[in-house]
Amino acid sequence: MNPLLIVLIVLGAIFLILLCASIRIVRQATSVVVERLGKYHKTLETGVHMVIPFFDRCSPAISLKEIVADFAPQPVITKDNVTMQIDTVVYFQVTDAKLFSYGVDKPIRAIENLTATTLRNIVGELELDETLTSRDTVNSKMRAILDEATDPWGIKINRVELKNILPPKDIQDAMEKQMRAERERREQILKAEGEKRSSILVAEGEKQAQILKAEAEKETKILRAEADKAAMIAKAEAENKAIELINKARPDAAYITLQGFEALKVLAEGNATKIIVPSEIQNVAGLLTSMTEVVKGEKGLADKKEKEPAKKSETPEKDTKKAK
Repeated sequence: MNPLLIVLIVLGAIFLILLCASIRIVRQATSVVVERLGKYHKTLETGVHMVIPFFDRCSPAISLKEIVADFAPQPVITKDNVTMQIDTVVYFQVTDAKLFSYGVDKPIRAIENLTATTLRNIVGELELDETLTSRDTVNSKMRAILDEATDPWGIKINRVELKNILPPKDIQDAMEKQMRAERERREQILKAEGEKRSSILVAEGEKQAQILKAEAEKETKILRAEADKAAMIAKAEAENKAIELINKARPDAAYITLQGFEALKVLAEGNATKIIVPSEIQNVAGLLTSMTEVVKGEKGLADKKEKEPAKKSETPEKDTKKAK
């Protein structure tokens, strides 16, 4: 085989190898730091890039996506000397690949230690109750402090969250007792308010019932009075009509005396033990005798009229005069 051909084949293979080694493809949301002869040269962004083999050294791809770091619980002492275990979650993102590569050694470890010290400083200024109720305040302060501290490292702190706050066992028992007492207090308050409301409603119902009852009695009395008034008016009108009819009839003394006897009879049938008889009653015998004669006279005239033959020529007016 021709030695020249062999040399050309070897050179071609070497050229292909160097060409492949000089091509660098950077994926989306990543960056690559290039060092030339041990010195920072440039940062490769997304796309295809050419580097010089044996002279340029490319770092591992650095992710530019948001990273979630869940750190182990840290012992923290509050202002009132209560030791708690608090674990945090930090959301951060690399904004500058060069600073991230050269700013700090082991950036994740550095963020974890910085988070622990910052948390101790902030919680050390708060009491237990404030720590449990001020998570948002602690989160905001920690995010601001960590973001400022990690700027030279090319890291942006987006959020910091307190995942768990674990007080000691005795503190947890005391908190449960306090919570149970608070719930019982609220229950008693709600029960008292319910009883108060119920009493008020019952009183209002009784008041309304009494008002309605009084109004009903008032209406009843008004209607009864109106009915009595109407009855009295009707009775008075009837008596007035009867008197008018009696006056028109012009009753004689015998009729009046007879009505007096009827009234006396009614008095005698009552419960009275004493009856005062007027002096006019002394003439009762004479009155009875005169009434007897009148009755006999009328009876004789009637018998005589029956015996006489009726005359056709007599008018009803004459018959009426004879009867009289």
